[in-house]
Amino acid sequence: MDAPLGTERTPRVVAARKLLRRAGRERAGRFLVEGAAPVREALSWSGTGPGRVHELFVTEVAAARHPELLATARDAGVRIGPVTDRAAQSLSDTVSPQGLVAVCDVLDVPVADALRTRPGLVVVCAGIADPGNAGTVIRVADAAGAGAVLLAGDTVDPHNGKAVRASTGSVFHLPLARARDAVAVVDACREAGLTLLVADSRGELELYDPVMGGLLAGPLAWILGGEAHGVPATVSERADHRVRVPIHGRAESLNLATAAAVCLYASVAARRSRI
Repeated sequence: MDAPLGTERTPRVVAARKLLRRAGRERAGRFLVEGAAPVREALSWSGTGPGRVHELFVTEVAAARHPELLATARDAGVRIGPVTDRAAQSLSDTVSPQGLVAVCDVLDVPVADALRTRPGLVVVCAGIADPGNAGTVIRVADAAGAGAVLLAGDTVDPHNGKAVRASTGSVFHLPLARARDAVAVVDACREAGLTLLVADSRGELELYDPVMGGLLAGPLAWILGGEAHGVPATVSERADHRVRVPIHGRAESLNLATAAAVCLYASVAARRSRI
């Protein structure tokens, strides 16, 4: 890298640092992606959809460690900004930054667009406040082959740095949609022909009840809430069923990511049994 190193005071670094905050992301329509694996996914996504990677900030150590990422970025016409370690640190919300930070267009689309293809399996995040949980649910949804993830109501921004890292790049793999009106999101899912199932530890149905086989094999939306308060009542009451995952041992409950994985893969298994 022959260009002079940008510092934490360099205007482009200062502008990018504003994207660490939700307000800055919403104003600019862009967000930051940090780390080799997420940046690799961002570069693969760039140019294949409505958004792109605009800039890649990189330290000298990171450039030497990941020359293939820089080559991919150059081939894609992404601007590469060499920066000091302190500048990279200023763009990071991690304890040990990797020295690679990409500036990308935001990913979310309107709910109607996410449902336009009539996906058979959708995940609705309703009131999930923890970014690590939201990112992990997106990762699980991606792994299970879900067609979209809808983030409804007071759910955390999926462009939050911790959420992006927890998704391990899955934010780039499937449609994401956000809407403040959680009830409208649920209604849109119903209009798209999806059965609405809430994951609820006090649900009237157990996941492995015989009646669940037909429900799980059909088009459906799993609605997941935060670990502390669950799915908001205004959303839960509009669902077709509330479904509990059975606890066979002495554990009080499952964490959100584990419950999401169990529910989604039960849906996958039910579909496969019908083939």
